Amino acid sequence: MAVIKRSGAREVALEVLTRIDEYKSYSNLELKHVLARDELSAPDKGLVTELVYGTIQRQKTLDFVLAAFMKANQFKKLQPWVLQLLRLSLYQIRYLDRIPDRAAVHEAVEIAKRKGHQGIASLVNGVLRNVLRNPQVWDQQPKGSVAEQIAVSESHPEWLVSRWLKLYGEETTRAICQSNNLPPAASIRVNRLRMDREQLLTEMLQHFPDAHPSKLSGSGIVLAGGHAAGTDWFAKGDCTIQDESSMLVAPALHVKPGQRVLDACAAPGGKTTHIAELMANQGEIVACDVHPHKRELIAANAQRLGITIIKPIVRDALQLSAAELGQFERILLDAPCTGFGVIRRKPDLKWQKQPGDIAQIAALQAQLLERVAALLAPGGLLVYSTCTIEPEENQCIVEDFVARHPEFELDKTLVNDIPQSVRERVDFSQGFGQILPQHFQSDGFFISRLKRKA
Repeated sequence: MAVIKRSGAREVALEVLTRIDEYKSYSNLELKHVLARDELSAPDKGLVTELVYGTIQRQKTLDFVLAAFMKANQFKKLQPWVLQLLRLSLYQIRYLDRIPDRAAVHEAVEIAKRKGHQGIASLVNGVLRNVLRNPQVWDQQPKGSVAEQIAVSESHPEWLVSRWLKLYGEETTRAICQSNNLPPAASIRVNRLRMDREQLLTEMLQHFPDAHPSKLSGSGIVLAGGHAAGTDWFAKGDCTIQDESSMLVAPALHVKPGQRVLDACAAPGGKTTHIAELMANQGEIVACDVHPHKRELIAANAQRLGITIIKPIVRDALQLSAAELGQFERILLDAPCTGFGVIRRKPDLKWQKQPGDIAQIAALQAQLLERVAALLAPGGLLVYSTCTIEPEENQCIVEDFVARHPEFELDKTLVNDIPQSVRERVDFSQGFGQILPQHFQSDGFFISRLKRKA
């Protein structure tokens, strides 16, 4: 089996970046397709992944530097693959120390020759060598507002930075953006139905020497270099892959064995299976998703983990009714959202979203909460959560709901189900809390709990 050289890996990364740019597709899906190719070696896969995510993550900074050495009309007329090649090469020069600068330039020129013609190769060579001769360009700032400066230096859309400045102030906004640019740490949740965390951690340390217990969850392990998906522990169902912040959601439901639970937007089933583990696999969990293939994904995850109480069904959560499903003692609504808490995992997300998306998704969230809350039994608990950091999608949704529904209240006892390490950084005393990406270098997450009065 032929092994692609490192230059080949760069061409694969260029292919992925160009497809994402031209078709507005998702980076993780494009990467998944490409990395399935048999001819890619393990080092090549790692390099392709780093180049794709890194180039997308730092896109605005890279474009600012490129624009300093090109005329405005010249920059705008670049073919998509040429622009991506320049971005990709600049990313290597600036952010990857292990790749010599001249090697990055040489490979870029050779790729340009193979894909274009001598004129494009000369352009690529000239621009990149100008950057190498003028390294001070990386420290330059636009002369505009604070929002524009942060947008360029931390590579985020200016409209989003402006929004966060109003919500969180300059110091916190910078911290959010800087945290978003860090690589995500791989973390797993121990399947407590099979073993405890200490046992699994002891076993895993032989293969992941930097693995350590999560500070956010008693079921979490941070691998700190490496991935669990291809291991025997994952295949046997001893663990599942889940971000640390996400591991706080299921405990917030305060479930007990034997209860009846609804997970209204369940796919791919990470939180659903966590709930089942906390219920000791006793009771019933109805797990809904609107897509049939995701129903199969939930079922497969449950089977791998040895969980039998999850009943996955294909339903639009907006169509759920008590007449069909009855009432539930616990409901989880992990609502669809803009996803601004997971930018480090999905860097293309920040470039694809628009300001109007926030209000649009917030309207849907309000409808979903209105619908599923009607299925909650008196005295029951409902957890509303998202992986975004936008108040309009989070506390505004739940505060408006309880204001219009006096039979519901924000459950301030939620704080008792939040670990002390989290409470030291985030206020959950009002029945909700907002975790920001820089708090624990994990996903940004909002968690709230509503109670239906008996």
